This record gives sequence, C-alpha cells and structure tokens, in this order.
Amino acid sequence: MHVLYEEEGELKVGTVLSHAPASYQVESPHGRRSKIKTANVLLSFEDPPAGELIARAQRFAEELDLEFLWEYSSGREFDFRTLARDYVGREPSPPEAAGVLLKLQSAPMYFYRRGRGQFQAAPAETLKLALAGLEKKKRVQAQVAEWTAALQRFECPAPIAALRDELLYAPDRNKPETKAFEQACRETGLSAARLFERCRLLGDTHEYHLRRFLHEFFPHGIAFAAHDVPAPPLDLPLAPQSAFSLDDIGTTEIDDAFSVARSEAGELRVGVHIAAPALGIAPGSPIDAIARERLSTAYMPGRKYTMLPDDVVARFSLDHGSEQPALSLYFDVGENGLPRAVHSRVERIAVAANLRHAQYDVLNEAFEAGRATGLPYEEGLRSLWRVALALEKRRGRPSTAPTLLDYSFFIDGERVRIVRRKRGAPLDKLVSELMILVNSSWGELLAERDVAAIYRVQATGKVRFSVHAEPHEGLGVRCYAWMSSPLRRYVDLVNQWQLVAALQGRRAPFSRSSEGLLSALRAFELTAARYDEHQRAMETYWSLRWLLQEEVRELEGVVLRENLVRLDGLPLVLRVPSLPESAGAGARVCLVVRDVNLLERTVDLAYRETLAGEASAPVAAADTDEKA
Repeated sequence: MHVLYEEEGELKVGTVLSHAPASYQVESPHGRRSKIKTANVLLSFEDPPAGELIARAQRFAEELDLEFLWEYSSGREFDFRTLARDYVGREPSPPEAAGVLLKLQSAPMYFYRRGRGQFQAAPAETLKLALAGLEKKKRVQAQVAEWTAALQRFECPAPIAALRDELLYAPDRNKPETKAFEQACRETGLSAARLFERCRLLGDTHEYHLRRFLHEFFPHGIAFAAHDVPAPPLDLPLAPQSAFSLDDIGTTEIDDAFSVARSEAGELRVGVHIAAPALGIAPGSPIDAIARERLSTAYMPGRKYTMLPDDVVARFSLDHGSEQPALSLYFDVGENGLPRAVHSRVERIAVAANLRHAQYDVLNEAFEAGRATGLPYEEGLRSLWRVALALEKRRGRPSTAPTLLDYSFFIDGERVRIVRRKRGAPLDKLVSELMILVNSSWGELLAERDVAAIYRVQATGKVRFSVHAEPHEGLGVRCYAWMSSPLRRYVDLVNQWQLVAALQGRRAPFSRSSEGLLSALRAFELTAARYDEHQRAMETYWSLRWLLQEEVRELEGVVLRENLVRLDGLPLVLRVPSLPESAGAGARVCLVVRDVNLLERTVDLAYRETLAGEASAPVAAADTDEKA
C-alpha cells in the first residue's frame, strides 16, 4: 500500500512499511524512511506505484477546467475526493483524485483551504477582484521588463527619469519604476548614479553629491518658514567697554567677541562676550521650532545652510557698529597670566570691529617673533594670546594638536583653491582657549546651582553628550558645556536658556529628565554626525576636483599603517593597494595618480617609490576641537 500525504505544505508519496492507529512508517521513492501522522494522510492506494502517482496526477490536472470546477462547487465546502468523484462520474482513480487535489491547491484565488483535503470556492466578487489584481500584476511585470530593457540600452523611460532623485537617494522598492531601475543596475553592473550618467541624465557631479545632502535634510526646500523676528529686552545695561571679534572672512553668524581694558588698579581685565539669542527666542516659539528642526548650521566647501534665518541671525549677531545683547564672562588677569575669579553678566555690548583672519593672520608670526605690525587691536590680541598660553599650560593639554592641519576651501565658479593652515597658531589658540574657559566656567556655574545642561564628556578616549557634569579628559577640565555658538548650534542655544535663567534667578526651562532636553541631546548628536559626514564627503569631492584642475600626476604622502596613506596638501587619507610592506608606518612615499572618479568620489593611486630622508611620525587626530 502507498499513501499520499502532506508535509510542511508539500504533497509527498510513500510506500507503507508499517501502520499504527496514529501514524505510518513510510519509505519515499528515493529510499528515505520517515514517520508521518495518520491525520496528514490524504489518500491511500495500491496502484500506480508510489513514484508514478504525482506525475500522472499532474498530467490529469492540466486537463481540468478551473472555471468549471469553481462554478460547480460555488458556495459550499467540499472534500477533494467528492469533487473528483462528481467530476469523473464514478469512483476516481488515485491519479484522478490526486490530480483534482493538485488543481485545487494550485488555485488559491479560486479555492480557500478549510482543512486537510477540504476546500471552499471563493465568492464571485472576491474572485473578480483577485483576478483583476493578478492581471494588473502581469501588466506591471511586463512594464517593468520593458523599462528594464530600455535602461539596459541606456534609454531612460520618462516615468523613471521623473523619479531620478528618489531613485538616487531614497528609492521606494514597492514602486515598479524602482524594480525596473534596480534590475537594470544588476544586469548592467552599474551603480544607480552610473546608470543615470550613461542615460545622459546626470551631468553635474557636484549637483549629484549636493542633492544627496539636500534630499536628506531639506526634502521640502531650504527656505525658512514665515516668521517674525524676535526682539531682545531693551532694558539691558550697556557694557563699559566696546568689543571686537575675530572670524574667517565668510563668517556671518558672529557668536563671540572680546574686550580688553585696564582696571583702576592697572590689572588687565578681559571680557568674553557671547551673542545672546536666548534673550529673544523663547523655548517653544516658532523660531525655536525652526532651530530645533535644523539643529546646527551645516558647512561644506562654498556653501552653508544656517540654523537660523538670516534676519534672526542679523538681529543677534555681534556685528560691527551694533549694540547687541550678550552673555559676558569677565576676569582680571593675575601676575601669573591666569584669570582671577570670573563673574558673568547679562548685558548689551557695543561691537567696535569685526576683525578677519585674512587680514590679521600676519600676527601669528609677529607674535611668535615678538614683532609689531601696527594693526588696530594688535596689543589687545597679544594680551589675549598670552592669557591663552597660561590657560593652556594650566589645563595641561594643548588646545589642538599642533601637528594637524586645517584646510580651507574657496570655490570660485568651477575652480577650487585649497589653503592649508597649521593648527595651534597664536590667533587660533587665543580663540580656542577663551572658548574653553567660557564653556567650562559656565558649565561649572550651572552644575553648582543644580541647573540642568547638556555637557560634552570624555572618558577613556570616547567623547559623548551627557546631562551630568562630568570631566572632559581631553581638555583637562572638570566639566564642559557648549555655550559659545548659540547662533549656530542648538545645544548651545538650549544651554544658554538655562544659563540666562540661572543668572537672572529664574526657574530654568528644562530639568535633567525633561523630554525637551533629552530629545534635543539625541537629535543633535545624530544630526551633527550626519552633517559632518556630508562635509567630509564634499571636501573629498573638491579635493579630487583640485587634482583634475591642477592636472596632478604624482602625490607625496605619509604611510599611517599598512596601505593607508595621508596625502600631503590635501585632507585625504586613502588606501593604496600596491604599497609594499617595506613602506612601513611613517615612511614618505611617492604615488602616481592613475584615475579620478568624481561620481564615486574615488581616486586610483599606485605606489611609485619610497622617498629618502627621515620618516615622519603618523599624525593622529584627537577629539579636542570644541571651539564654537
């Protein structure tokens, strides 16, 4: 005896070796033995042989009229053997009964399963909808195949061309256009960008990379929502001294400025003044919503996307000729060059000048050489630099790694100029140290008064955000809270709300467990990291543009480890597969530029030779860039 049974949704046959009331011991046509439950057996038979039943049943099933079976059995539940008996008009043979079973199981739209061997015909309206859906699916599949074929010929159908940005940056894989496009990418072996390029729909590589950023962060456009410009209080006291700022030429959000004067006792009195948008922007206001959505100003070569609208920035930026609200940290400088006790004020500050690095960077060499240049505010800057040196020495940490370089990108149309700038120059140091002083001093003030804030914490090398005042080992301070860039970073604005409340004796807007504070922390951390990734990606792109622009054929660099090389003159660290093992860490090497791919942002470099001379030590960056 043989049996037809169901196992894991599949019909199988076997020869019975033994039979118990609840089970069978069977052997498959291939010799595999197994134990099956009696409840799973659908049909018992002696003829034909077990190995022939399924094949003969399939041949019989092919001859069955599915529509007729559905119409005949409509509206009732039935057993497949009963339907087979009615269909052939007699007791069906095993192949005939099994053939009807196969036909029923192969048509789930026509017949619903109601148990093992039991079925019920689908209602007419439901079947109509299911068949229409099947027909639509076939049409879509045919359309996908047609679109895929066209794309393989590098001819882009209009419906796919209309979804170009979506397909490049955030494809919806439920759409037939996406299915066709991704299938064409697999068939041609090309990336999405390369395929659009071959279809002549991706001409500007810079636009392609920029749109990726805009699509992620500004899907509805870069314009700000309609808003009113907030007004700060008018009754703030005016600071006794005017201030000056020092920034790059393109800086429009001037967050910080300095004042230098002599006290009646002849001591140097320094003021560090931070723009105070928190005095005009209220938590929960429309402007807060705008800042909360963007979280930070995003920078990339030749462009920036500000956190706040331009008119709001202009209202609070420490621009030349204005009297602006500010949070000020004052201290007198002792004989050792260090601040005596610091105190803070909420006030207005008159801004006398906005100095720019392009003009004042000559002071870097002049200060180190002890020379004068005659520039306005030179002596004030020199005094601040000396204070910065004392502050750095007290912390026991450099404000920045002096062996690292900063790179500034200047874009003029299609051309790019890359300017290297060594970190730790006197002007950079004085700004960095005074910002570290401000952020650590105000962080301590909030901690002492038990007012919540968002801190930067570093322990065992990892930097993270926290609502608890913990040490920042990299900077050598007891605690550190960003407050020096409230026009450009949302965390600073939140902390400034807390600081203003503490200084004015009011209740702070946020507690440590406040959802507003914790959500701002989490959102900023994620968004700032993504902004930084895009900035590095665009700096890489413009570095490669520079290689093509200058027709660079050879590059020099320093091996960091294995086949990883830091290139000279560019902010690029790349792998060179052909680098020999003899070129160890610190070795200087000469590389040949074989190919530059702007679309993929890659450059193919080949090892040429190891350069003579003393090997340079690898440069390791540290997370100490906490300046606003």
